[in-house]
Amino acid sequence: MPSEKILEQKKQAVAELSAKLKESCVGVVVDYKGISVADDTKLRKEIRESGATTYAVVKNTLLSRALKDAGIEGMDDVLEGTTAIAYSNEDYTAGARILNNYAEKSKTFNIKAGFIDGKVVSKEEVEKLAKIPSKEGLIAQILYGLNANIAGLARAIQAVADKKSEEGEVA
Repeated sequence: MPSEKILEQKKQAVAELSAKLKESCVGVVVDYKGISVADDTKLRKEIRESGATTYAVVKNTLLSRALKDAGIEGMDDVLEGTTAIAYSNEDYTAGARILNNYAEKSKTFNIKAGFIDGKVVSKEEVEKLAKIPSKEGLIAQILYGLNANIAGLARAIQAVADKKSEEGEVA
């Protein structure tokens, strides 16, 4: 049986992780087996530079308890083997995109599952989330679409004006 000091440290770790998970809008759980130190450092740097995402290696039992405390139920079946979690309270897609890109290149690094707004989602749903462009990318697409419509309208008006001026010159 662990000492009181160790037990208290574990309870504190679960409480801290649970609080962070409650604040998070999205989380992605991965099996990081087979990742080299250099690749892990590069992955962590990329996640850190994304701004709103945190990545941590966590013991399965601690993560299981923290998820339950945070009200996120149904992930116990994927909490086996080597486990890490990336979570964010701002950006829904950054962590999923970064981890999915790495998982696609690796034979051993795999996405296990995730959660979105407290609801557990499958590996496939996390992969779909990773394919969604970032908030900035979506805004750019919307603005491009609006700009294209306005530019098309301006060309149509200009064509009508040119046709009227040609008809006026001929008459």
